[in-house]
This record gives sequence, C-alpha cells and structure tokens, in this order.
Amino acid sequence: MRAQKDDTLRGLSEIEQRVSELRRMVGEDVYCVDILRQAYDIRKAIEELEDRILQRHLQGCVPEGIKEGKLEAVQQELLQLYSMVGNR
Repeated sequence: MRAQKDDTLRGLSEIEQRVSELRRMVGEDVYCVDILRQAYDIRKAIEELEDRILQRHLQGCVPEGIKEGKLEAVQQELLQLYSMVGNR
C-alpha cells in the first residue's frame, strides 16, 4: 500500500513540474506548437496516473467492498467511473 501511495505522489510531482514548465512557456511566449505538445504530455501523464489508480482500485478496493457486503455501492461507483472514463 505504501509503495502505491509513493508511486501516486511521485506521479503527481512529475505532473506539477510539467504544469510549472507549461506556465513558464506561456509566460515566455514560447511557440504555440511547443506549448500544445507540453499540454498534451501533461494530459497523457494524468491519464496514465488515473489508469494506475483505477487498476489498483479494481484489484483492491472493489473486491474488499464486495466482501464487506457493499456490492450495490461498488456497482454504482464503477458505473460512475465508467461514465467518467468514457468521456475522456
């Protein structure tokens, strides 16, 4: 569990650094295409982070919730997540 948390925090730090770089680029009037590439890289990093978190949720939290008798709540959460992911 701790390694997963550390991995998530590391990913967030990397995203924060990329956003700071994007802010700098905009402030310095860097070429638009380069700014767009940086923005795309940030979006991709966020999506990869989301995928890792979702995978851990499906492998850990979902089975745990079902074992605890929370099947309906787990199903509703998964439907909400599915709807959100489908709108990417």
